[in-house]
Amino acid sequence: MNKAPLVVINVVGLTPDLLGEHSPHINSLIKQGSMATLQEGIPAVTCTSQSTMLTGKEASEHGVVANGWYFPEHAEILLWRQANSIVQSDKVWDGLKEKYPGFKVSKLFWWYNMYANVDYSVTPRPIYPADGRKLPGLYSEPSDLFQKLEDALGPFPLFHFWGPKADILSSEWIANAAKLEFYWHKPNLQLVYLPHLDYNLQRLGPNHPEIKNDVAAIDRVVGDLVSHVQQQGAQVMLVSEYGIFEVDKPVNINQVLRREGYIRVRETLGWELLDCGASAAFAMADHQIAHVYINDKSKLEAIRELLQDTPGIAEVWDKQQQHDVQLNHPRSGDLVALAETRSWFTYYYWLDDAKAPDFARTVDIHRKPGYDPVELFVDPDLKFPMLRVIRRLIQKKLGMRMLMDVIPIKPELVKGSHGRVAETPEQGPMMAASFGLTQDRYKLSDVRGLIEDYFTKTGA
Repeated sequence: MNKAPLVVINVVGLTPDLLGEHSPHINSLIKQGSMATLQEGIPAVTCTSQSTMLTGKEASEHGVVANGWYFPEHAEILLWRQANSIVQSDKVWDGLKEKYPGFKVSKLFWWYNMYANVDYSVTPRPIYPADGRKLPGLYSEPSDLFQKLEDALGPFPLFHFWGPKADILSSEWIANAAKLEFYWHKPNLQLVYLPHLDYNLQRLGPNHPEIKNDVAAIDRVVGDLVSHVQQQGAQVMLVSEYGIFEVDKPVNINQVLRREGYIRVRETLGWELLDCGASAAFAMADHQIAHVYINDKSKLEAIRELLQDTPGIAEVWDKQQQHDVQLNHPRSGDLVALAETRSWFTYYYWLDDAKAPDFARTVDIHRKPGYDPVELFVDPDLKFPMLRVIRRLIQKKLGMRMLMDVIPIKPELVKGSHGRVAETPEQGPMMAASFGLTQDRYKLSDVRGLIEDYFTKTGA
């Protein structure tokens, strides 16, 4: 293929409202080429948004209805799965590979990375030894690619990718890995995910004065990556997934259901575990949306009325109404609740914090039956939190089982969330390119077509 390579950089959380004098490199990319706003779909969350961009379809077709959902065959809620086959549609690279023999694709840290029909991939894959430890790890294809990257860059900073220590270090590592991978393999299409803005936008909220520093930090990383790949002849497309809104009203939707007798729990070792299979109804909470699964369908209307009357809930959609927002799918809830603009949903289902499960006070994205942004914080009630961390790390070094129990159960700490459609284009996701775009606004689902057009049409 004679067309210049295309590098698509996903700067999650970036919106036009966040740009300014503190984003000179992104401003320069826009001046060099063009910018457009993106109309996000429902829900505006990572796994759904990325799947929509790469398939060109909405959640009702590709099936990624949130960052996780209820699997009735297991009677379990599962979040943050990794297999690419979960996305029930072909992706942008499938058509390009069929049209252009030898077309090479790299997918770096975008979700549903494992076993995708790409040539090179890297994604976080922590190691869980039988002794209870959690160790940083990566999955890659080819299988030795991650080791080559870590030999060059040092270990991937997993604990800076998510959790209380999440910061710019993980995005810097990913960008440096992308530079090396591009140099080594010269892919026709490289997809790069940079998560940095997600962290403090949720911790502090989009209006906090320190957010300018976070934009400046990711702008520097983006500028370095763009400069590197452009020097090697590539064009660049920058995208984002959603905007993050100021919030101050957490909604404990499962506690609402439990108080009305819809939720069942199992008591184990003094704490309570959600029993999805035995519950009449329960919610999988994910930022500003919640999928409500109802085992006893005779209770559907009563549950709908209960949720509609719950402060902080803006709308409750049945399957027909989900059709109207292109979210209806066998994986979606019997009802889907949408939070008000300043509200978001917790996964909490216990009524007494003393009975909260042990994982509630840890970073544990796979065991919690819903998304937990409070994992970004250290419990402010701990008098000497670093001593607690050091003690746990010593236990870990000695090969002892330990619990890194430093996460609070304080949803009021969270100041930013997403999932709703932005109220104005400037508050929502955006796109910038080093070449000309023909419109000033697109749908998120148009991204696939724009990538295809880049390779199939003349120009650029």
